[in-house]
Amino acid sequence: MFVLHSVAPRASRTAQFMALFRALESCRPATQRLFCDPYATLFLPPSLRLAVWVASLPLVGALVPWFIDRRWPGARSSGAARTRLIDDEVGAALRRGIAQVVLLGAGFDARAHRLPGIERARVFEVDRSATMGAKLAALRSRMERLPDHVVPVEVDFERNDLQQALAAAGFRREVPAMVVWEGVTNYLTAEAVDATLRAIAELTARGSRLLFTYVHRGVLDGSTSFDQTRRLSATLRRVGEPWRFGLDPAEVGAYLAARGFELLADQGAREYRARYFGEPGQGYEFYRAALAERDHRGAGAASEREDDSRTRQPCPK
Repeated sequence: MFVLHSVAPRASRTAQFMALFRALESCRPATQRLFCDPYATLFLPPSLRLAVWVASLPLVGALVPWFIDRRWPGARSSGAARTRLIDDEVGAALRRGIAQVVLLGAGFDARAHRLPGIERARVFEVDRSATMGAKLAALRSRMERLPDHVVPVEVDFERNDLQQALAAAGFRREVPAMVVWEGVTNYLTAEAVDATLRAIAELTARGSRLLFTYVHRGVLDGSTSFDQTRRLSATLRRVGEPWRFGLDPAEVGAYLAARGFELLADQGAREYRARYFGEPGQGYEFYRAALAERDHRGAGAASEREDDSRTRQPCPK
């Protein structure tokens, strides 16, 4: 039913899938949706834009998410809930006065343009040149002028020096930052993930936070059974973006501590789906989101986060 065509040569196909999920969530009624991303459809090929348009229609529109949920159980709902989870953490950081936000592997994420108050921070969007080029071209078709607070930083985590690239882009080591690494670690080698985490720990000031996603190692080595992973793995291989890295949730705290972070929270898809949709749903239980702090200074800091789980977000103009 859906055929993906890249927005630009070698632009990430999985970034397009996530843009599709955000677009579908955004066309739900304002009283029900978890967020509104008015830019998501910019990054979709015509076939997927048509799917989003169909999804917005009464009655027949329900067939689009139904088809996706049937073919890839849990991917859409967990993606939407995870998007809102990260939105809330970034929003809380901005309200605490965080002046720098780093989006590692920013893909077609439009947080830098749609989150309230983010225009007061410096936002560094880090990604490979192909995806970054496609994103900027799409945004220019919608905006007369790209905003000054967003700084594109072209980096391939497998090849380039992240610290050097961020420093050259104007990142300030002495200023605390909120770092988001969503939907990327599972596509990298263990060496690249390790190097990136150590670079962020060295580059960021005390009090900086990191929210990153990862997949349960059991998906990769078969040590833990999860539903529907065979079909998902086949899809990822077909689009040329197979998963290569995972972590055992029981070891995440020690893994982060060895790289300069203290784990604050670690949630699986069932948990963050239940938080935002009111029920855990099924599928994608292997996809997790971890929040950590650089030089964490006490357990009380975790309670600073505001519970925005039932607050609906406005749609940016």
